[in-house]
Amino acid sequence: MIGRLNHVAIAVPDLDAAIALYRDTLGADVKPKQDEPDHGVTVVFITLPNTKIELLHPLGDASPIQGFLDKNPSGGIHHICYEVEDILAARDKLQASGARVLGTGAPKIGAHGKPVLFLHPKDFTGTLIELEQI
Repeated sequence: MIGRLNHVAIAVPDLDAAIALYRDTLGADVKPKQDEPDHGVTVVFITLPNTKIELLHPLGDASPIQGFLDKNPSGGIHHICYEVEDILAARDKLQASGARVLGTGAPKIGAHGKPVLFLHPKDFTGTLIELEQI
């Protein structure tokens, strides 16, 4: 059901410092900042030859990323994203298997302009999983 790894998301307390680290120290291809108000985050994608890194920073007081950073002040891996061909079919199969989809279960449009869903980390060895329809 899952396809390739689309990205690994890292929550960061200082977005500009993280951008500089990836761009200047690691020599990575860093894309521009992108506000995602529906998700409460500002994102920056770093393009690698085989996948992407997504830097996440809180956007607004109600950002779910702020809660993560409150528990992890230095930041850290927030979620991993896998591609799926049909997000609704994937959701239905996962729910039939007992997996919990976060939120209402209806896909939202993610940072790439494609439908996404998140799966409860307690159902996946403590890892928050994002599914993105390709």
